[in-house]
Amino acid sequence: MATMKELSLAILLTAAPMGLWGQQSNTVAAVSAPVSASTTGATHSSDDRPALQQRNPRYQVQRDDVLLISFPLSPELNQSVTIQPDGYVNLQNVGSLYVQGMTVPEVVAALKKTYSQTLHDPIIDVDLKDFQRPFFVAMGQVGKPGQYDLRYDMTVSEAIGVAGGFLPTAKTQVFLYHRVNNEWAEVKELHLKDILNGKNISEDAHLTPGDMIFVPEKFITKFRKYVPYGIGTGAYFPVY
Repeated sequence: MATMKELSLAILLTAAPMGLWGQQSNTVAAVSAPVSASTTGATHSSDDRPALQQRNPRYQVQRDDVLLISFPLSPELNQSVTIQPDGYVNLQNVGSLYVQGMTVPEVVAALKKTYSQTLHDPIIDVDLKDFQRPFFVAMGQVGKPGQYDLRYDMTVSEAIGVAGGFLPTAKTQVFLYHRVNNEWAEVKELHLKDILNGKNISEDAHLTPGDMIFVPEKFITKFRKYVPYGIGTGAYFPVY
């Protein structure tokens, strides 16, 4: 049973800069595990496994991303647009279009459909000018909890070093949260004491964009391997 202090650390995840987590973490490998369909209200397959993501998914545009839209045959319509907080972009001559969550090819298709109202068979190119940079989040008993840029291939132990290392109150037990789809996150337990002592080094997991590391103050013996992901809030639920 988790203490109130442990629980408060886990609940901090809902208030941390995790709103970006749901925007970033679409680059995960396909995994599956038993879950309860009643938890989400969604219809799953007969074995109640969460829906899988494709292995190498395309980036999905998000709020504040900047798109360069080019019309090779109608350059007067060339424009740079920023995705608004509500997911729409404001376009010349045709008004607003909702694009949040689309891949770039999907944005192109949506633009062609919209501009076909005023142009005959329009040719449109879209480039990402600015977008959410890869990041990871470190929480719990580390020196400097928070969000950090993921600029290169990084392991969990390296990420903890970037986040200020372990506090004296920390256990070398670490939980790695890794989103597997829009509803579920995988929780992996790592024992960094062995890794830091040169044992089982191959188990030092590599981070992917949007991953979160949680270092508890008390050793946790029971946790859920798959936990609900708070859709719309970017929040993790406690692992207990």
